[in-house]
Amino acid sequence: MAARPMVSVFTEKTEETGTTVQLPAVFRAPVRPDIVRFIHTNVRKNTRQPYAVSKKAGHQTSAESWGTGRAVARIPRVRGGGTHRSGQGAFGNMCRGGRMFAPTKTWRRWHRKVNTAQKRYAITSCIAATGVPALVMAKGHRIEGIPEVPLVVSDKVEEFKKTKEAVTLLRKSGAWADIDKVYKSKALRAGRGKMRNRRRTQRLGPLIIYNKNNGVVKAFRNIPGVDTIPVSRLNILKLAPGGHVGRFCIWTESAFKQLDALYGTWTTPSQMKKNFNLPQQIMSNSDLGRLLKSDEIQNAIRQPKRQRGRRILKKNPLKNTAIMLRLNPYADVTRRTAILEGRMGAYKRQAKIAERRGLPAPENPKRKQAVSKKAKPAKKGAAVPKKGKK
Repeated sequence: MAARPMVSVFTEKTEETGTTVQLPAVFRAPVRPDIVRFIHTNVRKNTRQPYAVSKKAGHQTSAESWGTGRAVARIPRVRGGGTHRSGQGAFGNMCRGGRMFAPTKTWRRWHRKVNTAQKRYAITSCIAATGVPALVMAKGHRIEGIPEVPLVVSDKVEEFKKTKEAVTLLRKSGAWADIDKVYKSKALRAGRGKMRNRRRTQRLGPLIIYNKNNGVVKAFRNIPGVDTIPVSRLNILKLAPGGHVGRFCIWTESAFKQLDALYGTWTTPSQMKKNFNLPQQIMSNSDLGRLLKSDEIQNAIRQPKRQRGRRILKKNPLKNTAIMLRLNPYADVTRRTAILEGRMGAYKRQAKIAERRGLPAPENPKRKQAVSKKAKPAKKGAAVPKKGKK
């Protein structure tokens, strides 16, 4: 929100007049993009015109189903013969030359009723956003060269009748960079719209908000991207085109002064809108980082958990020998016994076959195991007996 208490007024040549205007309270209203987007979506639907396909479309042929028993689909088929068309499917949305699925009707619910209180809330949010340079620049407007945001000019601008005067004002105020952006953005529209009298697209420039039209509309209407609107009839479609807050606005002095009477303050109701006060801020202090670091909140929350518990990976003891031995130390003995029994069984089978065929008997695995135990090397540090001495 704009927080400066006073705003300078500039002449039509962008020179300071020396007079200042108090910033209206509406510029300190809460900016709610969610409400603005919702209201913009619904208000924009109210300019739509009904459309529908012809009631007869797809049914202007004589067709009847062949029924069952012919091993073909029961879709209606064109009567007659002697032409490719006869026997072809008709009427259905899956057929060539058929009607569309769920044909559109003109009695659709085209328009939307919009809550007046919500509409006013959205307008105040849009006005407040126009006074925040960061939001205006985020919208894409080129405002690096203008002296102040919001930009207020004297009431002589309302008496402009020539486009030359309007161009001079925009150039000297530093707002012409935004018009240059509009000129460079002109492009051919994609799609069917180019055949429907909306052939080209372009970005939007500044919005001129005036109190009385003494020729100002005629002066600015031929500059691409520039819109004009009276302060008494502010419109969300102009203040937040596309549902995005932060349009670059140029105010005349009398229009700027009238905002307090139009929208009131938090204590004084509006003089022109019945039972309306500015919406209250949801947070009295919007600095969230400062709030979280405050002593009141820090004393109420628990201490951070420094120790992190690591998840233990569960391993399968049937596949992992080390885990099985940890659970059952005797498992190693059982395993070795099973291996030896398997070897003895193989030895006995091979011995029987050798005896039957008259071949030498295979080596006994138990004898081989006893020999390997005797041939084990002595441990380090043990005394080795010398030869020839008893």
